[in-house]
Formats: sequence, C-alpha cells, structure tokens
Amino acid sequence: MPIRARRMRFTTWRSLATAATAALMATLLTPVAAHSAPRESTPIYSYDNAIRESVWVDTGLDGDSDGKTDRVAVDIVRPRELAASGRKIPVIMDASPYYSCCGRGNESQKKTYDASGNVVQMPLFYDNYFVPRGYAFVGVDLAGTNRSDGCVDVGGRSDIQSAKAVVDWLNGRAKAYTTRTGTAAAKATWTNGKTGMIGKSWDGTIANGVAATGVKGLETIVPISAISSWYDYYFSEGAPLYDSGPDWLSDYVDSPDARAKCAAVQQKIVDGAPRTGDWTSFWTERDYVKDASKVRASVFLVHGAQDLNVRTQHVGPWWDALAENGVDRKIWISQTGHVDPFDFRRAEWVDTLHRWFDHELLGYDNGIDDEPMADIERHPDQWVTSSVWPPRGTDTTTLRPATGSAAGVGTLGLTKGFGTESFTDNPQLSETDWAAYIDQPTPDKAGFVTQPLTRDLRLSGSSKVTVTATPTTSTAHLTAVLVDLGPDTIRDYAASGEGISTLTDRTCWGPSTTGDSSCFKETRSKNADVDYTVFSRGWADLGNYASATKGVPLTPGKAYTITLDLAATDHVVPKGHRLALIVAGTDKDLIDPPSTTPTLKLDLARTSAKVPLVGGAKAFSKATTGSAATPSPSVLDGVRDPRAALRVPGESS
Repeated sequence: MPIRARRMRFTTWRSLATAATAALMATLLTPVAAHSAPRESTPIYSYDNAIRESVWVDTGLDGDSDGKTDRVAVDIVRPRELAASGRKIPVIMDASPYYSCCGRGNESQKKTYDASGNVVQMPLFYDNYFVPRGYAFVGVDLAGTNRSDGCVDVGGRSDIQSAKAVVDWLNGRAKAYTTRTGTAAAKATWTNGKTGMIGKSWDGTIANGVAATGVKGLETIVPISAISSWYDYYFSEGAPLYDSGPDWLSDYVDSPDARAKCAAVQQKIVDGAPRTGDWTSFWTERDYVKDASKVRASVFLVHGAQDLNVRTQHVGPWWDALAENGVDRKIWISQTGHVDPFDFRRAEWVDTLHRWFDHELLGYDNGIDDEPMADIERHPDQWVTSSVWPPRGTDTTTLRPATGSAAGVGTLGLTKGFGTESFTDNPQLSETDWAAYIDQPTPDKAGFVTQPLTRDLRLSGSSKVTVTATPTTSTAHLTAVLVDLGPDTIRDYAASGEGISTLTDRTCWGPSTTGDSSCFKETRSKNADVDYTVFSRGWADLGNYASATKGVPLTPGKAYTITLDLAATDHVVPKGHRLALIVAGTDKDLIDPPSTTPTLKLDLARTSAKVPLVGGAKAFSKATTGSAATPSPSVLDGVRDPRAALRVPGESS
C-alpha cells in the first residue's frame, strides 16, 4: 500500500513517569546543579582516560554446532568519571559484521586492539563525540565475524540475536563473560539499560531487526541506508537483482573460524534462498516489516533517494508500517546513493543526531520533537523540510498512458488510453538509454510523457504501476521508471562516491587518542548537469503475476496483469519539465535478464500508474493545463549507466 501520512503527535513521546525519571537522570549526569533542566549534553568527561573493555555476551544459540552456546564480542568505551561515581548511563550501539573484514565509513576503518585485547580504535566518530558527553559506546561483532563465535546467517535469527542479546545484557537479562571461553561473569552495572542503535546498511538493518523483536530497553534506532526485508535486497517481485545470493555475502564477512565451522549454515542459506525468486520461510524470517507492530523504539531513518545498493524499496513499506503502528519517526532523504549523512551533510548531521540521542536516551527537552518530521535534499546541498511525511494533501492519483504520434512515444494523463504498444527486451540497455531516447521510437521501450508542466508537481511516497502485457516467450522481466525530463544539476549518484567527492582536509568531531583519531576527511557534493532524472524505479518477473511468492512459466501469446511496486521518493518535477513513465524489460546492471528474449505488447487500457501527488489529481490537472512549448525530439543526457549492482550492503564504489 502507499506510504501514509498518518502519525501520532510527535511530541507525545514519554509518559509523565518517564519524564520524571529523565529529569532525575539529567541531574545525575550534570556535574553542577542547574536552575533549569539541561537541553544538551556537553563534553565534560575525558575520552583519553575512558574505560575501554571487552566482554562476550552469550546469545543462547549454537549456530556453529560446536556444542557450546555462541558468545559475541562486545567492545565498550565509557566515561571513567561516571563509573567511579556509580552513575548509570545510556548506551549508543553499532552492531556490525564489518569491523574486521571490510571496515566502516568512508575511510573503511577497522577495530584495532591493544596487547590486552581491549579496543584502541573504534571506527567512526560515535565514541569520540558521545563518550565525553556522558554516553557509553558499544561496538558489537555479529556472530561469525571478527572475535565472535557462531555463524553469519544474513539477517536471520543469529544476526538479530547477536545484537538483541547485548541489549538484554545491558538490561540485566542475559549473561556475559570477561573472556571468550572463560567463566568469569561480566555485569553491566554501569548502565541504566537505555540503548540507541545506529548503523549504515547491514548495521542499520540489524537495528531494524532488533527493534522488530520489541526488546525492552531499546529506546531508539537510527537506520541509515538499511534493509527492511532481505527478500527485497535480492529480488523484486521474483526478478533477481543480483547474480548471487546471500550465501556469497555470508562467506564474504565470515571470520576464518566461522568459515571452518559454518558449512552447514552456508548450505541452509543456499537451500533457503533459491535463485527462482520464490518466497520461502527463509525470507519470512528476514522480513522485519511484518513485525512492525512490535516496535517500541523511535526511528530516525536516513536514506539516499538514488541508493542502488539498498534501494528505496526498503523505505516505503517499513515507514508505512511504522506509521500504522504509531511509532515516532523522523526521516532524512538525500539525493545521494549509498552514502552516510556524515559524508553528505556532516555538521547538520552531527548536531541533529546529538539532539536526537539527548532527547531519546537522556530525556532532554531540547525541542527536536517539535521540528519537522522530514528533511529532503531538493538540489545538491539544498534542503527543505516537511512537517509530516509524506505531506498532508498527498493523494494517490491514477495516471494513464496513451498512444502518441509515433510507436513507443505516447502520452501520460488522467484519461484512459486505448490501443497497444510493444517493445523487445534488450539486456544490453538500461534506464539511461530509454530516457535518453524518450522522444524517439526505439524497439526496447514504451515511453509515455506529459506535456511541459505549467506549474511544479510534487510526488511524495511510493508509486505502483499496473501493466497488462502479452509476452512472446515463456519468461519476461519488466521495469517501470518515473523520469523528470528537463535540465537540472543533481548529485552524480552513478559516479564513484555516489554523489560525493572525498577531499584531503579533515575536520574533527570530538577528542582523539594516539590510536583513535576523531578527524575525518571532508567531502563535497559531486554533481552532474543532466537533461533528465530517473527518480523512481520498480521491477518484476511477469511470471509472478498471480502470486508475489511464486513464479510460473508464461504462455506465449497470453495477456498477464501484474503490479510493480516502485521505490519511495520525494521529487518535484518543476514547471517547464515533463513527467515520463517508461515501461521496458531488463534494466541493465539493476536486474538480471530472463532466460529468453521476449517481445511484450502492452494493453494500454489496462495499464496505469498510481502516483502520490501532493494535491492529487487536481494538482496534476492544473500542472498540465495551459500552453507550454514542447521540446523538439533530441537525445537527452543524464548520469552514466548505473554501475553493476553491488552485492554488499554497506559498501560503495
């Protein structure tokens, strides 16, 4: 279903009892009594002298089948002064499979350790910045990675329990030990149990999954470019998005010890995730959206609108489900690809994240709950806000394609069209090829375009495109994209860096030690001047026409109807630009081709797009009424072809 604007009042976040507790905690965490409640934690505790320790939390699982329950390594940095005084503090946690294999952040930092095995370098800025402000930072190695026991199961029970068990330990409900194999118990007596999870991509995915268990003590999550359902990372309605499955990914991050012990788990992954694209119980276990009703934590979601690694199909269903269950939410949508906000809006991000954690974990009344729900990057480094998202007045509007003056060059409007259009799948072409030749007949796509708009038109949320198509072969894949036709300067999401360039200068975010610098390379936006922008995409295997969970062979010459779910977006098609819908076959490097090369005939009377327009059909009618010059047919220029789809959530190239 489309994303909904329904939302509980953003300010009703805490009960009076919780507010009283928060006020008490604020007093305890403030070294000098204040006449009014604090609004911001300040860096008054020593980072250099902070406690650095490691514990191993018992997950209760035996994933590697060695006869012993698995222990996950938990590296902790916390203020020594508060430990000495006995004051209990909240925790910021990043649970990751990448701390040893691949690194975190734009500079691919890995954990390093001293001779005693305690962490020296904790990747990213979180510990440098937040520990001096009275927080503990906890970095968890997922089961099967780095110094943890067990096996990686790619978003399944083991992955999620790796982090959930740590939240349980922080709240006195699980066991931990001072060593990986020893019996000396470790108690989390230094924390009040209030935990916020953060992370990009796989790390943020774990935050989503743990929140979906409803675990007590998890107060907030900040998922950045994160997965909400692992099926949607590998398939789109039966169409494969990658040429490999999750077994490749688990092997990629497994520790050497896990590779030696986890062959049986690897085989279960292979068996549970068939390349047919059929839904299995494997995917049900890794679907966090279905458990949104269990979420207790607030959610601050960040995603790149042009993320072609963890695509924005992961935003819409999750956001909608959280809204339906009254979860307090906030969202940032950038123009980038798979990029952390620390690298596309650094100062604003650190400030906002600081205030978010202060509010959610310390209970400070700092006003962030009264600020707009959404920040949206409209142009490179130019942001707008929306009090709710999608904005009030957004209405699903049905747009209909119709034939035009030439084959494959049709119109798009409110009136039902008739007739047919045909195209032949060409796996060597992509959405950039289709859009470049939108005004010219080509055999590989069917395009439908509005006249130039006489006023701006905003789409906010998720779209659906229903297609009735007759294939000439027994297999067929479909792509539907929405395109803004008109000149613009955008972040170059298809280039290396996915919309950013990394500089040599550094800025510092907190104190440093000899082994852990808080200073990171600056970035700037990397832009492209374009004639069009593809801003929403969807894919499907036509063989899944009757079932979202199982595909079947097609009968050549028979018409089939299927609905493609397009990615969530927030995009303004400006006055003078045109809105286009393109329907085609294989989107090169974004989905794999079918086993045959079909020609498909579209029945336009039974083909339509339902799009979330601010102002609904009335806004569309006004924007397409009046006279505006239609450009002469020409080849349009956009970003380069999408790069071959990455198979590793968390990496960009």
